[in-house]
Amino acid sequence: MKQPTLVKDRNPIKEAEAIRSLIEKVVENGGAFSLWRMPDSTEKVLLICTSGTTEVEEVSLEESVTGFVFAPFNPAKKKIFIKADLIYRFRDGQLAEGSEFYETFLGANSIPENSDEKRKIKFHTRQPESQLPNDYKQLVELSVRQIEEGVFEKIVPSRFRDIELPLTFDMIKAFELLDTRHPQALISLVSSPLSGTWLGATPELLVSIDKNLKFTTHALAGTLPYSPSIDLKSVAWTQKEIEEQALVSRYIINCFKKIRVREYTEQGPKTVVAGNVMHLKTDYAIDMNEVNFPQLGSVMLKLLHPTSAVCGMPLAVSLEFLEKHEGYDREFYSGFLGPVNFESESRIFVNLRCMQLFDNSVRLYAGAGVTQDSVPEKEWEETEIKMRNLLDVLSEK
Repeated sequence: MKQPTLVKDRNPIKEAEAIRSLIEKVVENGGAFSLWRMPDSTEKVLLICTSGTTEVEEVSLEESVTGFVFAPFNPAKKKIFIKADLIYRFRDGQLAEGSEFYETFLGANSIPENSDEKRKIKFHTRQPESQLPNDYKQLVELSVRQIEEGVFEKIVPSRFRDIELPLTFDMIKAFELLDTRHPQALISLVSSPLSGTWLGATPELLVSIDKNLKFTTHALAGTLPYSPSIDLKSVAWTQKEIEEQALVSRYIINCFKKIRVREYTEQGPKTVVAGNVMHLKTDYAIDMNEVNFPQLGSVMLKLLHPTSAVCGMPLAVSLEFLEKHEGYDREFYSGFLGPVNFESESRIFVNLRCMQLFDNSVRLYAGAGVTQDSVPEKEWEETEIKMRNLLDVLSEK
């Protein structure tokens, strides 16, 4: 793909106005887009597909054209692939790369003057399914009984909450607020006719392959409330959280064993912050050149999803239990998303801490890892804390 170049003979184009104008145009034309900001980065990227969004059975990280993948929780369902027909980069509050495509895409007569006007913009939406929220505490109780009976070691039941979309809600402002409040998360806004529109701030990396063919993933589990006054070095994790995180680590190592890869590094667990909660995190890395396994990324993506951090162990019985007892379709919540072959790198994340936008309402999702030591009231409280990250954004004036 031809790399965008910066047009220097015009005034700088402000970030917010450019993003609004581009999204308005792509939605009007029936296209799809993904807007994201990587963890520990200040650059935003807007990827636009004008040629028609496609569904694929599986994603080849090694052979795919540049694009953005958006996959549902159920691994048997097709994934959405948003091809990179146009790419725009934003740095320091301005459009930094893609200016010539900006003018061409919008048309000379539709390029707005730089303005701070916070006008509402349309987005792809679908009617929410008529589903009633589950009795989450009762579901946790059932889950614990199943664990005690030896059906599985761990299960991650989830729930949703529908709320009315505030009249003052602004999709771009919400993205900006998440960007400010969650510097170590992937901030994403994904919209297509097939998926509708989803906004989120996820802390969980699933699969990453960099330019040097270094593969990374991490185990992220265990949750405690966080406040700025907490000293991360002195956090006391309970046996329940430690065991929950250890199960996710064991799941990843078992995936390595399945493909006979033993040359990996392991660092952790350590305490990390994700908004208003803390997690335990262990990092894993593999030199793909050293192990001579060029398809490692795609193979591990298929093996890892859905991880025990969002589903359970063993996988098959956990997935069957959730589909039977959760009482609703997770759709893209706890699926995966991220850029593929973008500048020779792929970075795929688990779609957590996310919301689905409808015309007049928004659906929030959250889950909690249940083990034999789980207390239903505490697991429900954990989902409330996780949803609060998004509720705060919705209520911001």
